[in-house]
Amino acid sequence: MEILKYPIATEKAIRMIESDNVISFVVGQNATKGKIKDEIEKRFKVKVDKVRVMISPKGVKKAYVKLKKEFRAIDVATQLGLM
Repeated sequence: MEILKYPIATEKAIRMIESDNVISFVVGQNATKGKIKDEIEKRFKVKVDKVRVMISPKGVKKAYVKLKKEFRAIDVATQLGLM
């Protein structure tokens, strides 16, 4: 089962990385908030504050992951090649 598919690199997503410390991913349909949190923490060695999930009208499930204050979403975005 695939939890994280790929990061979202739209203009809005980049703005959220810079201003809100939130990084966005397209995730698998059966990925839960807990599984998403565990996967992000394990893969990028950061601590997650909160995970919000939405399903778009096209059926794409997106996760908005807010990192704890001591970790920076820009660093994760740089690892992913977004910045």
